[in-house]
Amino acid sequence: MKLLLIVAAAWLAAGLHAQAALEPGTVLITGSSRGLGLEFARQYAARGWTVIATARNPDEAVELSELAEAGRVTVERLDVLDRAAIAALATRYEGTPIDLLINNAGIGGDPALQSLGSFDYALFEEAMAVNVYGPLAVSEAFLPNVRNSKQRKIVSITSGWGVFSLPRPPGPYFYRASKAALNMAMHAMATDLRDGQIVVGLVAPGAADTELRRQLQGNTPAPTAAESVTAMIKVIDGLTLDNSSADQFRRQCVALVSPRRQRRNASL
Repeated sequence: MKLLLIVAAAWLAAGLHAQAALEPGTVLITGSSRGLGLEFARQYAARGWTVIATARNPDEAVELSELAEAGRVTVERLDVLDRAAIAALATRYEGTPIDLLINNAGIGGDPALQSLGSFDYALFEEAMAVNVYGPLAVSEAFLPNVRNSKQRKIVSITSGWGVFSLPRPPGPYFYRASKAALNMAMHAMATDLRDGQIVVGLVAPGAADTELRRQLQGNTPAPTAAESVTAMIKVIDGLTLDNSSADQFRRQCVALVSPRRQRRNASL
């Protein structure tokens, strides 16, 4: 079973699958109000792509609204747990080819509520719903759009914390479990869609400086969201049906959590 599964580290962008940039197409990005999603929207728009950027509360997404005013970006309201809203948005874009779908929307959750001795079931349900069901539901709804495009790519944002083979420090149980589940779900989807020539990929940002990371790990040194997204886009550009597989993941991924580890892995 093959799956395109790569963790991108921003500081190694120059060495990650050097590929010519894809020709501009249409990209749909969930969770675009801030952090990585906002940066994806900004960078794809700068590259000439048509960007459909979703947010739960567009009225509060000031930077995203400003980006839309500059052109190329259309902002849509979407909660990835609202099945009716997903269906309505898919209907609105019926017949519109979407070359690249980026499932970016996700939550980290309060670490205090997902630590041993203080598990909160409501948070567990929410983390699994947003981080696993959300990408599946959006991918399913917009599959016809992706299928009818030229580039045919579905990419979900994962985390090294969800990979069993990677050594990780102690961390939030629910977030880690949800990303592991997302990885398996996308393995299944990659298998189902392979014969249709649709690329299903998982890309992780490494320790990017975002609100979600600060919530889970505190204010430790990290690359900016812009640096991380630049690296991930380089990887996404190079994704094909055959250029990676799950058993190659450990050799290809870089999951760095400290400047020391950053230097140690710089030679990978």
